[in-house]
Amino acid sequence: MVSTRAFGRTLDRLAPVVGAVTRAHIALYRRTGGRLGHTLPGLPTMLLLDHVGARSGRPRTTPLLYFPHPDDPDDLVIVASYGGHPRHPAWFHNLRAHPDTTVQLRDEVRLVHARIARDEERERLWPAAVATYGSFAGYRRRADEVGRTIPFVVLTRRR
Repeated sequence: MVSTRAFGRTLDRLAPVVGAVTRAHIALYRRTGGRLGHTLPGLPTMLLLDHVGARSGRPRTTPLLYFPHPDDPDDLVIVASYGGHPRHPAWFHNLRAHPDTTVQLRDEVRLVHARIARDEERERLWPAAVATYGSFAGYRRRADEVGRTIPFVVLTRRR
């Protein structure tokens, strides 16, 4: 079995490849209005999250799995799992610094406000996350090994 720290180092080494695939995914999603890229074989639905670098101030876009919030289906939930990596993903830090942003769902661009789910809400959301994407359970185990709590971010439509 691979240790969580070794897994994190492996993910870090794969970053250039993942970056190239991610850029292609974003371009395809945007050019087709989400007809291609909103769903991918073996994965649940995906959105494009626009965010601003917490330190750089540069605009960024990240494709992420999402699911509707069980309490309010108009709210969207994204999971800052980073595959169980020892650190939170960069987009999570960026949303904490700049919570008002946009997401693209298929061809809809939606203004949203990001908030971090409270502990009790996060625990209620875990079953929905795992039902959406079973690998989240393994990511949680991996993160638990290094003492990282995986945050959930709720994206509420801004009016």
